[in-house]
Amino acid sequence: MKELHDKGLGLAGISYDSTEILAAFSQQHGISFPLLSDPGSATIKAYGILNTVAEEALGPNGKDPAVVADTKVYATVAGVSDRLHGIPFPGTFVLDRQGRVTARFFEDFFRERNTVSGMMLKLGTGRPSVQGTQISTAHLEIKTYPSDAAVALGNRFALVLEVTPHPRMHVYAPGATGYRVIGLTVAPQPFVRVLPTRYPASEIYFFKPLNERVPVYQKPFTLLQEVVPEVTQEAEAAFRGKDTLTLTGTLEYQACDDKLCFNPASVPLTWQLTLRPFVTERPVRQQ
Repeated sequence: MKELHDKGLGLAGISYDSTEILAAFSQQHGISFPLLSDPGSATIKAYGILNTVAEEALGPNGKDPAVVADTKVYATVAGVSDRLHGIPFPGTFVLDRQGRVTARFFEDFFRERNTVSGMMLKLGTGRPSVQGTQISTAHLEIKTYPSDAAVALGNRFALVLEVTPHPRMHVYAPGATGYRVIGLTVAPQPFVRVLPTRYPASEIYFFKPLNERVPVYQKPFTLLQEVVPEVTQEAEAAFRGKDTLTLTGTLEYQACDDKLCFNPASVPLTWQLTLRPFVTERPVRQQ
């Protein structure tokens, strides 16, 4: 909350639940930001995020195999009940001080969520207060860290590489041919989904010795690699009893200065995160 406030952002949750249920949930989980009750899902409908899949599952086509399959992705894995009436497609909206939506973040699977730090990184609001690892090579300075020190199954978070080429040095960006283009690879492991790496815009460099123009990075740049530890029943069983998530990867690149090109290089990387439990219990109402 402090980091969000320092960036000039507030935070509120909106749900179709009653104020009594929201109060119990806040107390049960130590939530300090406002949870707003949306009776009749009026705000949910106004934002265009009423969960139509859930509504269809409760209707006459509820037993259609395609509807059943969609329901497990977009609404519930616990079985259809009247409680699904009025639920939203879950997500996050970012508003400015005039109430205008400036960004939004949604997932396909209803049990998955972007982390706040991951969203802030994609919005370009600065790095989170997470300890990083500094790596030096003959051509680059690299600082790498995860967007979050602790994640739960279903959290969509980012692995970050802040890369600074040495003076008069450049590395080749996506689109270059004939050279080893910079690339981040995360080693595959069961029930961990790796999304496409986000590469920033490059610049065209004129390499005078060969009279060629190629896309490169020669100023500091940042790579974002989003990862989701899955939250299926199989994934929950595989991660049960584990309190850490370790990811490994490799950064490959080829660097050149204004006269020479060097051999392709490969840098091993490791990230270790605390694995938090996935919260599923319902709020306990206070008597």
